[in-house]
Amino acid sequence: MDIITFDKLLLKTAFCCMASDGNIDKREIKTLQSLCQNSDLFEDFDFQVEINKLVEGINKNGNQFIRHYLDLLSNANLSEQEELTLIDFAIQTIYADEQVEYSEIKFFKNIRHRLKISDGSILSVYPDIEQFLEEDILTESFLDKITNQYFNTAELPKFSEIDLKFDE
Repeated sequence: MDIITFDKLLLKTAFCCMASDGNIDKREIKTLQSLCQNSDLFEDFDFQVEINKLVEGINKNGNQFIRHYLDLLSNANLSEQEELTLIDFAIQTIYADEQVEYSEIKFFKNIRHRLKISDGSILSVYPDIEQFLEEDILTESFLDKITNQYFNTAELPKFSEIDLKFDE
């Protein structure tokens, strides 16, 4: 299994959340760039290069790119604080475009169920995301089912390379 550093896992988490609804909005990119700039985890980090590596990966491998991310997350050994940081990156990215699509909630549930943290711990920090935690997955086969449902309904387009010079 591949090893991924925590900073790259955070970036990949937020990127997959951005792409999960089939649209990468400029507000999502700005939010993610700000999250990276304001975190000590991203020192000597070229955001544009790293984000475009992810665009290239998803364009080349589509759903397999997302499956690989979910496998990485399943095998990551994260502390509760790291899991909360990962959730924070995901939630802020999902909310960045001011439209929460059902596909994003479904994708977040796929993330959440690969983490060890309790719903209570999540809700103590993020009390407004209860809908993201509803219908807890109880069995591995149900997790497979919801993951497959996401991939069966997700239509990932080819994304354009990301240019950090935005039209204001």
